[in-house]
Amino acid sequence: MLLQDVLYKVPIRRITGSTAVEINDVQIDSRKIKKGAAFVAVKGVAADGHQFIDKAIENGAVVVVCETIPDMEQQDVLYVQVENSAAAAGYMSHNFFGKPSEAMKLVGVTGTNGKTTIATILYKLFTRLGYTCGLISTVENRIGTLTVPATHTTPDAVSLNHLLKQMLEEGCSHVFMETSSHALHQHRVTGLQYTGALFSNITHDHLDYHQTFDEYIRVKKSFFDGLSSTAFAISNADDKRGTVMLQNTVARKYFYSLRSLADFKGKILDNSLSGLMMTVNDVEVHFRLIGEFNAYNLLAVYGAAICLGEEKQEVLTALSELSGAEGRFDFLISPKERLMAIVDYAHTPDALINVLAAIKKLRKGIEQVITVVGCGGDRDKTKRPLMAAVACEHSDKAIFTSDNPRTEDPAQIIRDMEEGLAPAYKRKYISIVDRKEAIKTAISLAQPDDIILIAGKGHEKYQEIKGVRNHFDDKEIVQEIFELLDK
Repeated sequence: MLLQDVLYKVPIRRITGSTAVEINDVQIDSRKIKKGAAFVAVKGVAADGHQFIDKAIENGAVVVVCETIPDMEQQDVLYVQVENSAAAAGYMSHNFFGKPSEAMKLVGVTGTNGKTTIATILYKLFTRLGYTCGLISTVENRIGTLTVPATHTTPDAVSLNHLLKQMLEEGCSHVFMETSSHALHQHRVTGLQYTGALFSNITHDHLDYHQTFDEYIRVKKSFFDGLSSTAFAISNADDKRGTVMLQNTVARKYFYSLRSLADFKGKILDNSLSGLMMTVNDVEVHFRLIGEFNAYNLLAVYGAAICLGEEKQEVLTALSELSGAEGRFDFLISPKERLMAIVDYAHTPDALINVLAAIKKLRKGIEQVITVVGCGGDRDKTKRPLMAAVACEHSDKAIFTSDNPRTEDPAQIIRDMEEGLAPAYKRKYISIVDRKEAIKTAISLAQPDDIILIAGKGHEKYQEIKGVRNHFDDKEIVQEIFELLDK
């Protein structure tokens, strides 16, 4: 493809030659460069691509796109100086792979909690309605029925557009994608053409990256600010920042709610282990999903389906038959011991409150709730004592343990969780660094009919300790223990 076509929409400061030159690839990783490629030097969180320009040229790059042109320019290389190389990578990837998002209905889901569930249910719903769909999520990426492992909530710009091109080639008409604040801030989705966007909620998270809550909100809001007038934007009217998210968008605005007037209005009639009985715009429906937070997720999905032109009754009928995403309120029961264990990805204070509130509504009598919870290493430290306080306040017993400690000392993470806990909570928790032992202890402490919540990792099949990912699956461990108990 000609470079001049690949550079469409990229704000350029200076070019050292003619853009009527052919390139055969676009890459942001110098190690993936082959002869005839364009290298985009992106300033990342861990490394600056400008440091690898020489390596990219050595590997065969004929074009270098960068924010600062090197002092020593090489003769056979064309340099393009841009305002923002991360944004340039987004536009260039989209152009190079044939603008795949413009040929499909791409719907992005953003917010602190609920992104995975909403995107996954949308994928399942539209697949059931007869479409070939793509899914890009924290748990997995799917191209039709083919599963592609996910490494990030939202892939980098090159990988993302390549994935979208594959989806288009496989006949996908709809793609549902989690759109994280990191992806927005790092321009991974720049250049994409969205048919619609959804906002779930915003709570305390990622402050290690965004520094302030206001900046976190601003980044999320930029997603809606960038939508076109032909797109739709759907927001949660019950979230106190739900209206703010859409205040500057030129897209068609819609709201969903359980508590106020909205385009997509829900009311919970019954919430039990067998699911949710709700009215959705005055139509009574039973759903398999459990909990108020899932009522919101279902309303968001319903709203998106209507905005995408689907028939109301067909949508509600299909939705009533669907399950949620793996590791989101996944429950297992030990029939002999009459114990219930719930595995959930809740890793923010608000998500933990939501799950424990849902459990509280399932309680029929004096059942205890025992919560196993930890916090990730190398991440926002300010939420650690908040997570601990939520677990103690809303559970009968809590066990503080390891999540993914990464490069941190897991014992220190637990000490950070304990910091500032009210004296009344000190008798309600114990600390066990080993996560498997913590789960075993929680089950051994439980009496018949008690509920054990294992929070924080959900769908993850690993535990990252000292930079090494070891196989670890909360659900697998619970199943093993329950099988032994039920023998």
